[in-house]
This record gives sequence, structure tokens and C-alpha cells, in this order.
Amino acid sequence: MHELGITQNIIAIVAEQAKGIPVKRVTLEIGQLSAIMADSIRFCFDICCQGTVLEGATLEIIEILGRGKCRDCGQEIALFQPFGTCDRCGSIQLEIIQGQELKIKEMEIEEICV
Repeated sequence: MHELGITQNIIAIVAEQAKGIPVKRVTLEIGQLSAIMADSIRFCFDICCQGTVLEGATLEIIEILGRGKCRDCGQEIALFQPFGTCDRCGSIQLEIIQGQELKIKEMEIEEICV
């Protein structure tokens, strides 16, 4: 389960950017073709946040659909796995153009009133 290590890295990056300020929410974008299971990230998140500025933060995951473009005819198609066949010409020469993402889209920190 490589998602544990990925989650730990996400938390480390967000904690570093938060500079000690408690984090309320983290939003990730995870592509369906990224080989990262969003449910596993959700499972690991609360456990990995314990004792950090992210403890108690909510996690939002936006799943990005897979899309490919045929290198032969230019047709764009939906992909549900990292390979496929062009709907128009039958070619297997597809370029993945969307769905391999893993991004920290945003984080929300607590306001500090001085």
C-alpha cells in the first residue's frame, strides 16, 4: 500500500507550507489513472495527521477522469485504464492527456487574529 507513504508526503508538504498554523482543510486532485486509490488516502489521512498541524483537518478529494487522445486520428476518448482503443479508428496509439494527476489543489488554514 504505497498510499501510506504518499499520504505522509502530502501531510509533510502541507505542514511545511502552513508554517505552524493549524490546517482546517486539504483538497487533493487524484486522477483515476494515477494508480493511487483515493479511498486508501482517505483511510490513511486521519492517522497520519495525528500530532501535526493537520490534526482534525478535513480531506476533500476531487477525482479526475481519465482521457486520452488518439495519435493517429486525434479523437479524444474517455479512459478507465491506462490503455485502450480509439473509438473512431480502432488505433491503440493513445496519449494520456488527463487522469494521472496527484495535486494538492488547496489548503485552508485557521485565521490568526492578532
